[in-house]
Amino acid sequence: MGRRNTYLLVFILALFGFTLWSVVPLDRNVFGRQGLSLGLDLKGGSYLIYQADLSQVEPGSEAQIMEGVKGVIERRINALGISEPIVEIQRQEGSYSIGIQLPGISETEKAKEMVGRTSLLEFREQDAGGNWTATKGTVNGEELILSSKYFKENTYVNVSQYGAPLLIFSWDETGQKLSEQITSRLIDKPLAIYLGDEPLRGEDGHPIAPIVRAVIRESGQIEGLSLADAQELSRLLNAGRMPVPLGRWVEEGGNKVFQPDVPLYEKTVDATLGADSINKSILAAEIGVAILVLFMLLYYRFLGLIACLSLGIYGVIILAIFKLIPVTLTLPGIAGFIVSFGMAVDANVLIFERTKEELRAGRSIGAAIEAGFSRAWTAIRDSNITTFIVCAVLFWLGGSLGALMVRGFAITLFIGVALSMFSAITVTRTFLRLVVASRLITNPAAYGVKND
Repeated sequence: MGRRNTYLLVFILALFGFTLWSVVPLDRNVFGRQGLSLGLDLKGGSYLIYQADLSQVEPGSEAQIMEGVKGVIERRINALGISEPIVEIQRQEGSYSIGIQLPGISETEKAKEMVGRTSLLEFREQDAGGNWTATKGTVNGEELILSSKYFKENTYVNVSQYGAPLLIFSWDETGQKLSEQITSRLIDKPLAIYLGDEPLRGEDGHPIAPIVRAVIRESGQIEGLSLADAQELSRLLNAGRMPVPLGRWVEEGGNKVFQPDVPLYEKTVDATLGADSINKSILAAEIGVAILVLFMLLYYRFLGLIACLSLGIYGVIILAIFKLIPVTLTLPGIAGFIVSFGMAVDANVLIFERTKEELRAGRSIGAAIEAGFSRAWTAIRDSNITTFIVCAVLFWLGGSLGALMVRGFAITLFIGVALSMFSAITVTRTFLRLVVASRLITNPAAYGVKND
């Protein structure tokens, strides 16, 4: 038993050393993670919810389509350089929506523009009346509009020999057939480029409508854009096309009408409010921990000291887990952590009370400690299992109802409770066994039991 306890002590100290190194200082870069990931209510940022128009989607494929929407949005947001966004698919009353958290981004208009629009470039030609109409061709007997739908996702920006930015694109197989047909009949005629219902404009502000000089088959280029616009458009096109329109459903004249690119819900959290929430949370934690340590030391004495050491290790390890996974911390998430911290204390209290009962019954300190852990285990196990079930229900409901903060509470509570079992059953017991084996403290009074 002595050798096993020694191995456990070495493992615990090594784990504590690594986790302490990873979180002190808190902004240390460890495995690509720098600092804790904070949610909107702590860091500030934007929260958007869009509904999806699935009216034209084959029944039964909605879930798969929404996964595609989520992937496109994540790629677009990553292209913006936003750190650690959260994109969640939400389903409620038979409809699908998507929630987007953008920590640190308070300019929602830019975010809405990048996330919501279809990002489809459409090529248009002039009709006899001088109006710009969609350019069409026929492939396999089907009439199709020439657009960036047929771009390969490998566009890039180059410069001409005169230093002008060029957006280079390549057609897929269908696009090659369409482009060859259309450019063959539009030689020496303009071909305008539209983004949605607005013409794509060059650096001078004028619509881009290059003259077709030759038949275009496999690839082409767009001139006239500023370097910044060309780079942004390239990133957007490479991020993929939205499988279905995003926006919101509204009631008009008794009918449901879909408004594209308009979020169902949007919220901006000021970063100052987030900083104030962090400061208040830290203050509350400091007061709570101080009261807790004082109570444990006064009431349980040496056992309380062991519990405080164990809880200190618990706190450092859980912060490292939050940082390295990472777990996005919100105010409800911090509440979940505090609740789990309380449950870790509760586990120690159960063990210590059982131990004190055994000591009063006349058992030796070593036997009393072993019996205390054994008798308290079933109560600790059952209470934690019920908490895990509650966490699972909250996590599921949070996703179904779009309440992402509820999911944050469930995640931190689950992780904290799971770790609290390790803290109480392994860390605390290892420390106590080593103390008993060393015979350093043998007076029952030190364990909170008065001598007869």
